[in-house]
Amino acid sequence: MTTSDTEAAGTGGHGGHEGHEGHEGHTLTIDELAARAGVTVRTVRFYGTKGLLPPPVIGPRRVGRYGGEHLARLALIEELQHQGMTLAAIERYLSRLPSDLSAHDLELHRAVVASWAPETVERVGREELGRRAGRPLTDEEVDRLAAMDVVVPDGDGYRVDAGLLRLGVELLDVPFSPETVLAARTALLAHSRAAARDLSRLLRDAVAERDARDVRSLSAHMHPLVVQALLTTFQRSLRQELREWLDKESGE
Repeated sequence: MTTSDTEAAGTGGHGGHEGHEGHEGHTLTIDELAARAGVTVRTVRFYGTKGLLPPPVIGPRRVGRYGGEHLARLALIEELQHQGMTLAAIERYLSRLPSDLSAHDLELHRAVVASWAPETVERVGREELGRRAGRPLTDEEVDRLAAMDVVVPDGDGYRVDAGLLRLGVELLDVPFSPETVLAARTALLAHSRAAARDLSRLLRDAVAERDARDVRSLSAHMHPLVVQALLTTFQRSLRQELREWLDKESGE
């Protein structure tokens, strides 16, 4: 057993969850988790001691195994830091989240946090694109991201919106064609912009008599709340639509 594996078993001062090596969804050692997340092993251990990461699953030989929820939580922490939050603020933010959130739920939270920032399109090289994506990308995967309009080839580099890149990388594992993904993105943009216009109109009417500085302050405060409300509403609507569709398919 390596030193890092031994220490992984004690991350956060917990005994971990008893399991077996190869526990479903928990296949990464602490070294592999750190590499995938783009952080150091020391950082992973530190977050564990602070309670920002749950303990690993402990298998035979006391080897700590990490899963997708650990990787997603590290990505969320990175995004919160990118937004300028202090470690104490990040601790408070994460403490309010349910302890049993799945990797998918954590990715949704990260997407909400990322939406607080203004749209930023950067030009990056091939190697940096893989680093931003969180894993190495094959030429075929880069071509698919370009077909989905997530990255735009620009000379020997690429123009990319960091907020879209991680979502695009997740979509690489979805069995849909780039054309279907692009059509879905177009539909989402059209409906989200319509909802944004309606909400903006309502908010403007509500603060029409306020001082301009108060309006800016209120807008900054309301933005993450409105985004979270839209996300929650959309999740529930989509879940209902999928449930009705599956019920119809199973009844035929």
